[in-house]
Order: sequence, then structure tokens, then C-alpha cells
Amino acid sequence: MTTYEFTLRFALPSTGTDMDAVADALYGGGCDDALVGIGRPGSVALDFTRAANSAREAVMGAISDVTRALPGSTLTEVAPDLVGITDVADIVGCTRQNIRQLMAFGSSRVPAPVREGRPTLWHLSSILNWLVEEKRYQVAAALLDLAETTMRVNLALSAIQAEPDLEDDLRALLA
Repeated sequence: MTTYEFTLRFALPSTGTDMDAVADALYGGGCDDALVGIGRPGSVALDFTRAANSAREAVMGAISDVTRALPGSTLTEVAPDLVGITDVADIVGCTRQNIRQLMAFGSSRVPAPVREGRPTLWHLSSILNWLVEEKRYQVAAALLDLAETTMRVNLALSAIQAEPDLEDDLRALLA
């Protein structure tokens, strides 16, 4: 078994929810391996440290536990996924300048950002795979697995919200 550290963010069905009751329900519902953040009205964030055979098993099991403990809650995000340069540097244990330099003077194979601007964001999975394949960084297999899993869950959440006809049209255009 491997231990995975990740965050789940949920919207609650009502902003007037008793947050002490939320915390109790989560603890009693199998989320005793999570630190619960209840500071923002109408939402809850859970920082999990969960042992499992795979990142997918850990993340999907945690989502199941939360939705069972908090009926009517809606998953809004799984992290780590979208990251900036500083996040990447912290995760791989180097300086921000080092990552910026690798990207600026690296090959044309630097992953395209998901969002350009302030801040520019990438999927962690894309950046980690690039660092491993192109720059020969050593990244733990469990972190690569987790980054891939969180990205896929977030993409699936977005797809659920997409208009089916629009999704089909985009697939046809981009095929």
C-alpha cells in the first residue's frame, strides 16, 4: 500500500449548514484520515492522507466516503492538479527560478499551459511527465499516479457539466 496526499473540495447543499455536524458526519463516515477545512460558507475542503493500492482507489474511495457522509454535496475540485511554477518547484524540491529556466530554455516540448495569464497554470501531471521524460528528474511513481488521477477526475467533472452537443462538435473539430 502507498500513502497518497490530496485535497477534495465540495460545495454543500446549503450555506446555512451546521459545520460542526458536517465535521462529525465526515469523521463518522470514513473520513477520519482527512483534515477538514470548514472556513468558507457553503463549502468544505478535505486534506486526505489515505493509504491505498493506487491513487485512483484512494481518491475515488474518499469521494465515495464524503458523498455518503454528506448527501447532496457536490464535488468541485480534486488537488493537486492545476499548478503554477511556484507549486511545481515546491513539489519537486527546487527553486522557482530553476523551473522557469527549464521552461524558458527547454525544448519545444514544454507542456502547453491550461491557462495563460496571472497565474499561468498547467496540469501537474503534464509538467511532471515532462520533467521525467525530457529533463530526467526523479519523481516518485505514486506522485505521478496521483497527478494523473486528479487531472482525470477534474476533467471528468468538467465533462459532466459540458453540453453534450457542444462536446460532440468539439470532438469532431479537433479529431
